[in-house]
Amino acid sequence: MFKKKSVDLRREMPVLARHEGDWEGEYLHLNTAGKVLDRHGSHLSCMFPFEGQYAYYQINRYRWDDGKREELHFPAVFRDGRIWWDTSRIAGSGWEVDENSVMLKWSRKDVPNSYLYEMIQLSRDGQSRYRTWHWFQNGELFQRTIINERRMK
Repeated sequence: MFKKKSVDLRREMPVLARHEGDWEGEYLHLNTAGKVLDRHGSHLSCMFPFEGQYAYYQINRYRWDDGKREELHFPAVFRDGRIWWDTSRIAGSGWEVDENSVMLKWSRKDVPNSYLYEMIQLSRDGQSRYRTWHWFQNGELFQRTIINERRMK
């Protein structure tokens, strides 16, 4: 039913492998003047399947104070030293920068002429991570997102 992958992503991307597990945090979306556009809680699961077509699989669960909830799945393949997403919502890639940092460049398919740069900084003890997104549309910065997360036990 499933075929074994030929790549061991934990070996190829050891910094990313340190993100494996569940993370809880908060997303804070800001305009360029710093005004809060949206704030919501999150629970992310980062997985490295041993079988199947994807080298990496992430599930994002969002929750807002008004009761709204959303769950998104982000499967990724590995090639050319990066992980690559192409889902109904996003397309892009991620790569390691140093022993604590991962960078991503991706686009939201529902935001025309856009792309985002995301930096993920993992704490030395691996229990916290800090992410920032810079959103661009038509080459101009229009939004930032700040995400603080703690590893769930």
